[in-house]
Amino acid sequence: QVQLVESGGGLVQPGGSLRLSCAASGSIASIYAMNWYRQAPGKQRELVARVMSGKNTYYEDSVKDRFIISKDNAKNTVYLQMNSLKPEDTAVYYCNAVLSPLQTGGYWGQGTQVTVSS
Repeated sequence: QVQLVESGGGLVQPGGSLRLSCAASGSIASIYAMNWYRQAPGKQRELVARVMSGKNTYYEDSVKDRFIISKDNAKNTVYLQMNSLKPEDTAVYYCNAVLSPLQTGGYWGQGTQVTVSS
């Protein structure tokens, strides 16, 4: 079992920045990858960024060059630094952990709201 707790969401103006945090506990040595997903109203949940156990990363096209995913193994925490935020980034952001490359679903945090608006 893995438990995930997100923090850091809020309201920010367009062009601003936010940093989301995801603290993991439990069987963290078994984690293959940590992901950030987001879900906007009326839309499907989408993968935004991923960091794998070997530190390889993946970004969805719309956030490349604006978002940075990183992890601090000493703190068992994954971060999503979001820069140059746009109104279309508004969504609930979820932290997710999977234990293998083929695992679907995995473990989820409770979500944190990010609102980009003037």
